[in-house]
Amino acid sequence: MGTIVLDPVTRIEGHLRIDTRVESGAVTEAWSRGEMFRGFEVFLSGRDPFDAPVITQRICGVCPVSHAVAACRAVESALDISVPRNGQLLRSLVLGANYLQSHVLHFYQLSALDFVNVAALLEYDGSDPVLRELKAWAQGEVSSGKILPAAPFLPQMTGQYSADPKWNLAALSHYVEALEVRQEAHQMAALFGGKMPHTAALIPGGVTTGVEPEAVEDCRTRLRRVRRFIENVYLGDVLAAARLFPEYGAVGGGVRRFLSYGVFEEGDRDWLPSGVVEAGKLSPLDTRRISEQVASSKYAGSGGQHPLQGETRPEPHKSGAYSWLKAPRYGGAAYEVGPLARMVVAAAAGHPQVTATLNGFLADTGLEQQVLFSVLGRHAARALEALLVAQRMETWLERLEVGAASVGTYTPRPGGDGEGLTEAPRGALGHWTQVRDGKIARYQAVVPSTWNFSPRGDRSDPGPVETALLGTPVDEQGQGLEVARVVRSFDPCIACAVH
Repeated sequence: MGTIVLDPVTRIEGHLRIDTRVESGAVTEAWSRGEMFRGFEVFLSGRDPFDAPVITQRICGVCPVSHAVAACRAVESALDISVPRNGQLLRSLVLGANYLQSHVLHFYQLSALDFVNVAALLEYDGSDPVLRELKAWAQGEVSSGKILPAAPFLPQMTGQYSADPKWNLAALSHYVEALEVRQEAHQMAALFGGKMPHTAALIPGGVTTGVEPEAVEDCRTRLRRVRRFIENVYLGDVLAAARLFPEYGAVGGGVRRFLSYGVFEEGDRDWLPSGVVEAGKLSPLDTRRISEQVASSKYAGSGGQHPLQGETRPEPHKSGAYSWLKAPRYGGAAYEVGPLARMVVAAAAGHPQVTATLNGFLADTGLEQQVLFSVLGRHAARALEALLVAQRMETWLERLEVGAASVGTYTPRPGGDGEGLTEAPRGALGHWTQVRDGKIARYQAVVPSTWNFSPRGDRSDPGPVETALLGTPVDEQGQGLEVARVVRSFDPCIACAVH
């Protein structure tokens, strides 16, 4: 029996350590350890509730829009503020643009290098400008920054990578193109959000930028470029990875329980629905069943608390605790959240676009539905969702009304309790607040990676990633590349997850 430790896990957001116990070439136990404490909930106390969207966006530079939306919804719920239709559509457009940049970032800049053999390209004879730049960079020359920005391509972890030089070179070229596509998506978000990465226009009650015809057309033009990249490059690269590494269609299954809060406001409902799926059966979401457990977390307290009553009291030397992440549970059980969860919930609910896209993908590839519950399935779900969101953003642009209000009226109220639910690119995001005498009395944020990377709960049950790692075949003499592939398929955002 041996161990493999990844510390720190690189190419993620935040500080994460993964410990595994290995026996007979497979992982038999795993521990997910969030390695820092931030405490946003603590310093939100006593602030004006309208500060919440501004402050909570600083939880993350990758998915700030989701925090702005969740905070706005929490304050709106607490203070009974309505959002006009234009405000809802503008929020969905800004959030949708953030989804697109985040999904593209995850595959190309964070995960693809687990599969691309960059080192082999140094021996490959070709005239591609990206290849020339890579070789110059590897030889110690300063990158021009015009073709291949300086990036941590080498050294790579030891392990089995693709032996196909054409795939390796294409994926590296697409890495560069993806940076430009992400910039387009950021600019789309800034058109209506005021700026990025932290928006200035999303407030409780709506979006202050309003609807200008020039901005609408600018967004539509940029969206079409991003959509072409998703259709012509991103989806193809995910399928190519699936063909080159078919074994990862049977690795990383996880808890097989899925939860979604619903996302993208469209009138009185969200375009992607809420719900929970267990054993293939869909049930309505009941947020009263959510608790945050801390038996293995470095926080004071005992027993699971609903976030509206939750506390954030750090206890760094707590006996038996090994992570700065709490352990969210739904009905006492661990649930996976994220793009795969959203697709599973939406398909179970009979969502027409999601069902058609998933069925078409499976038919075109000849893959079994079970492949979705794997490392490759998570990558595929993320790419398919990017396509679906890009398509739906066209509809939201068409529904905007020039000259109509985008911010609702507000009648001051001294207090109330609020719940703000949405979906970040990485999964279910909830903000809960209590407002008393015009100030925040309590605030709790439960984010996607807190769900997915949670430590063991009160019943010593492992979290979703800890479960997904069980049974993963590994090279016991290696550095843990196989473990890293499973972990990164969840797109960790640990700066969000720690409190």
